[in-house]
Amino acid sequence: MHPREQTIFALSSGRPPSAISIVRVSGPQAGPALTALAGRIPAPRTAARVLLRDANQRPIDDAVILWFPGPASATGEDVAEFHVHGGRAVLAALFAALATFEDMRAAEPGEFTRRAFENGKLDLTEAEGLDDLIHADTDRQRRQALRQLKGLLGDKARNWRAQIIEASALIEAGIDFSDEGDVSAELVAPALARIKTLLGEIEEVLAAQGRSERLRDGLVVAIAGPPNVGKSTLMNQLARREVAIVSPHAGTTRDVIEVQLDLDGYPVTVIDTAGIRKTDDPVEQEGVRRAQARAAEADLVLWLADSECEKTLREDAVPAWTVRTKIDLDGASRSGGDFDFRISATQGDGIKELIAALVGFAQNYFGSGEGGLFSRQRQRELLQQTADLLRRSISEFDNGEEFVAEELRAAAQSLGRLLGRVDVEDVLDQIFREFCIGK
Repeated sequence: MHPREQTIFALSSGRPPSAISIVRVSGPQAGPALTALAGRIPAPRTAARVLLRDANQRPIDDAVILWFPGPASATGEDVAEFHVHGGRAVLAALFAALATFEDMRAAEPGEFTRRAFENGKLDLTEAEGLDDLIHADTDRQRRQALRQLKGLLGDKARNWRAQIIEASALIEAGIDFSDEGDVSAELVAPALARIKTLLGEIEEVLAAQGRSERLRDGLVVAIAGPPNVGKSTLMNQLARREVAIVSPHAGTTRDVIEVQLDLDGYPVTVIDTAGIRKTDDPVEQEGVRRAQARAAEADLVLWLADSECEKTLREDAVPAWTVRTKIDLDGASRSGGDFDFRISATQGDGIKELIAALVGFAQNYFGSGEGGLFSRQRQRELLQQTADLLRRSISEFDNGEEFVAEELRAAAQSLGRLLGRVDVEDVLDQIFREFCIGK
C-alpha cells in the first residue's frame, strides 16, 4: 500500500507527562481501530467516555474518544481522537495497540497537515500559516500567522488567478475571431483593462509589505565593542535575566551568546559578542572573528564604548548605533561626544530610551505588518513573478494576442504554485518537514 493510503497516528498535544494527551488517527483504519480499542464508534463530533482495551482485552486507560468521519474532518479522511491521561506509560500502551493494526503506522512530521492539503482542506499558504502559528513566539507573529491561516492570501490569490484566467479567455477568444476586427477589439480591450487593474492591486500589496516576511525570523541586533564596556551587562538588562557572564576581566565572552526577546510584539534576537580587540590568544582570536562576522550579518549593531573609541566595523556594512556606557561612574560624561545613546547597564539609566528606539527601529524595519498578506520569501517571489508576467503581457499587446495569452498562462501558473495547486512537488517535502510530528 502507498504510504499516503496508510492510516497514521501520532501524539497531537504537548510532550508527556501532562494532564491530558491527545492521540490522533487519520485514514481508512481509524474507524476499525476505534471500534477495536473502545468497543464502539460514538456519534460524529460527540465526545464519549470509554475504557480503552488492547487486543488481549487488557485495559489501557479510562479515556474520552471523538469520531470525525471524512470528508468532514481536519484531514479530509476518517479521523479518530483518543483523549487519554498524559503519562508516558499510557501513551506507550496506546501506541503499541495502534501499531498492531494492518496498514497503520506512526505519522511523519507534518503528515496530517499534508493530507489536509492534498485533500483540498487548505491550500499551501494556509498550511504555511498553520506552521507559523505553531511556532509564533510573539503576538505580532501570532496575528500575522492567523491572517494566513484564515486564508487571506489564499483567497486573494484565487481571486487574482480567476481574473487572469478570465482575461486570458477573452484574449484567446479574440484570437479565434481575429478575422472579424470589431469582435476581436471588443474582446481584447476589456481584457487589457482587467490586467492593468489586477497588476495595480498586486503591486500595491508588494509595495505595502515592507519586510513582513522577516517577522517569522525576527530582527537580529548585535551588541559589539571592545572588551569590558558592558556588553554582557546590557545583554542581561535586555533579557531581564542572567544569560551572560559579567566579569571585570577582559575577554570573558569568547563565543556568541544569543537570546530571544519580545519587544512590543516584535521578535528580536540579541547577540552578545566577544570583545573586539587585537590579541595573541588563539581562542579569543576566534571569538573576535565570530563577533565581527555575526555583527556584519545583523540588522542593527549596538556599538558600545565607555569612552571615545573608534569602531572597527565598516560604516556601510550594517546600521549601527553608538552607545556610551557606564555613565553612572564617577567622572563619566553624560553629555558631549558623538554618541547616539548614553546608558548605565548596571543602574538601568537610559535603558528605557534604548528599548523604545529598538521598538521604533523594528516598526520601520518590518513595516506596518498588520495588513501583511504574506510571511515567506517564497510567497513574495511568486507574487513578484506574477506581477512581472502581467507587466510583460501588457507590453506584448503590440506584438500580437498570442504573446499576451502566453504571458497570462504563465502568470496564472505562478499563482497556482503559490497556492500549491500547480507544479510544487519539489517544495512540498521541504515545507511539511518543518512541521512537528502530530500536526
